[in-house]
Amino acid sequence: MSRIGKAPISLPKGVEVTINNGLVTVKGTKGTLSQKVDADITVKIENNEINVTRPTDQKRHRALHGLYRALIANMVKGVSEGYKTEQELVGVGYRANNKGQVLELALGYSHNVSFELPAEVKVKTESEKGQNPKIILESADKALLGMVAAKIRSLRKPEPYKGKGIKFSNEVLRRKAGKSASKK
Repeated sequence: MSRIGKAPISLPKGVEVTINNGLVTVKGTKGTLSQKVDADITVKIENNEINVTRPTDQKRHRALHGLYRALIANMVKGVSEGYKTEQELVGVGYRANNKGQVLELALGYSHNVSFELPAEVKVKTESEKGQNPKIILESADKALLGMVAAKIRSLRKPEPYKGKGIKFSNEVLRRKAGKSASKK
């Protein structure tokens, strides 16, 4: 049995879950999320917990069991607490500011890069003297937040020599040594 799949998902206060024809909808203080579940997988609400079960031990059913349990758990956490990710702009002259849902980035190119964010993702930028500019993204949808953060990072990936580029705040970069000194 899947270790992830068999673990029940406890529902925090203020979270409502409805299951209708394979569509699981989770509603909470941070928003509403829904996920279509495969017809073979059964989702039930019992004693303020969500249980996900599978019909057989086929490889496909085992894979879907853990997948849908994890997706539903992410939705429950997202609508109750939300998800947050921070990115840093490392490099001289790199700047970030936002106007509503449009993120303006100066990344060392000949032009500024404008990045429009989906309505579900909230953005905040911070620029403190002596520190790298930060981009803070918040959303109830974990998958969408990760996709947007990866897209922003891809605009200028950190390079391995000086570490210049857009990196996640908790990311550890693997650095390379530069040119070696002349041999004697």
